Amino acid sequence: MLRQDSSDDIEDVSLFDADDDASRRSKKSKIRHPVASFFHLFFRVSAIVVYLLCELLTSSFIACMVTIILLLSCDFWAVKNVTGRLMVGLRWWNQVDDDGRSHWIFEARKVSTKGSKASSEAESRIFWLGLITCPMIWVIFAFSALFSFKVKWLAVVVMGVVLQGANLYGYIRCKVGSRKNLTSMATSYLGKQFLRQTVAKEDQTAS
Repeated sequence: MLRQDSSDDIEDVSLFDADDDASRRSKKSKIRHPVASFFHLFFRVSAIVVYLLCELLTSSFIACMVTIILLLSCDFWAVKNVTGRLMVGLRWWNQVDDDGRSHWIFEARKVSTKGSKASSEAESRIFWLGLITCPMIWVIFAFSALFSFKVKWLAVVVMGVVLQGANLYGYIRCKVGSRKNLTSMATSYLGKQFLRQTVAKEDQTAS
């Protein structure tokens, strides 16, 4: 089953499941979708490698640009439509209704009582690590290209930031919901941490 959020009504959950220690212990670490896990990292890592080594491999800027954009496009499609659904049970897309209005839809798979459809811990780590790290690298590339006056590479780097940043934003919305829910989640998490520390200090004082 999938829970759907076409507006701002979405369940608050932790991005890295830091509060669900008991449930994390019960999850299997086995990679259930090795092909999806491979291609989740392959296209985005390949785009970064080509960007770093393209001037050493060839002198043709057009060939490098086309290769990087092709890899980024394949990565965007694969992560948005395949790996997110298989590895962590999340997906997002845009839908236009009969009145011509555009709606962004964010879905997250509910964990069954038996936990048979829950994503494995290993796949979840691979997914979020690749999803968060690579856009940060492209942001670094953007500042590097800007300050080193490599104007011709700036368009390619901006393409990397936009495509991979869009997937990152979409999946964060799937995971934590609206900005209002994100704020309430952070407040709730800090409150729990403060309560735990208070209880621990009281136990130490009592002992």
